[in-house]
Amino acid sequence: MAKSTRATQALAKAGIAFTVLSYDYESGAARIGLQAAQAIDEPPARVLKTLMVVVDGKPACAVVPSDGELSMKRVATAFGGKTAAMMPPAEAEKTTGYHVGGISPFGSRKRVPVALEAAAVAEPYVIINGGQRGVMVRLAPADAVRVLGAVVAALVA
Repeated sequence: MAKSTRATQALAKAGIAFTVLSYDYESGAARIGLQAAQAIDEPPARVLKTLMVVVDGKPACAVVPSDGELSMKRVATAFGGKTAAMMPPAEAEKTTGYHVGGISPFGSRKRVPVALEAAAVAEPYVIINGGQRGVMVRLAPADAVRVLGAVVAALVA
């Protein structure tokens, strides 16, 4: 399993301090983020999942705790839109250049607006997908917000 991905390369290029974590990805897991949190023995509030969405017909990315349920109304509001919906998996893969289960907000093929759950910013560190199934990166939430140019908003229901 490669530990150097487009995501880790983008973080390194931006001068962001991060640690790479690996775990055994289970392709049949019902909730990938929760499976990752359990595998690396971290609280789900710190292990964030990357969800690709469409807001008023335009692609965007929401990064939320793995145990949180995304509120489409809050997502639309965070991006200044009226409607939001989950992006179909094939479209998410095409937009990001990553496979579902390995989608990272860092180093995506196409840069899209990103929103990060406000509650996660209070954590001492967060863990986000590193651009490959079974690869995560641990970094300061403020660094994630800065490198992504992310909006910080309440996104979970």
